[in-house]
Amino acid sequence: MKHQRGFSLIELLAAAAIMGILAAVAVPVMETTLRREKERALRTALRDIRGAIDAYKAAVDAGRIAKVNGGTGYPPGLVDLAAGVKDLSNPSGPPVFFLRKVPRDPFHPDAKTPAASSWGLRDSASEPDAPKAGKDVFDVYSTSTREGLNGVPYSEW
Repeated sequence: MKHQRGFSLIELLAAAAIMGILAAVAVPVMETTLRREKERALRTALRDIRGAIDAYKAAVDAGRIAKVNGGTGYPPGLVDLAAGVKDLSNPSGPPVFFLRKVPRDPFHPDAKTPAASSWGLRDSASEPDAPKAGKDVFDVYSTSTREGLNGVPYSEW
């Protein structure tokens, strides 16, 4: 009597069903993991940009950087944080940089938009609850309308 090798149809169907169940469980976990990574990138970018804005303001207050048009001392734009500004304490020296490059909002829908344009800007004269761009950059926020895993909209981070 010959012994046949291989799997029966029922064994193959059972294996396919198990694989389907595992895939159905893995997909939501992967989506949450990717979203959590984007949220981490958003937190880091906001911390870096806000720190650079504060350092710029401190440098203006210390007299190392000239106020632009007699303004508030906050940078006129995000690009100025990475482009470099003339150091008044060492005029012949290198410019002062506050960021290596402006990070991109990880939740901005258009990847072709320049990084500095992917953020919402709040000037020093606007209200915290109704931010608007103006003559300087006092704060930045995500323009995403989505809500974070913690229940807080990304625009309020």
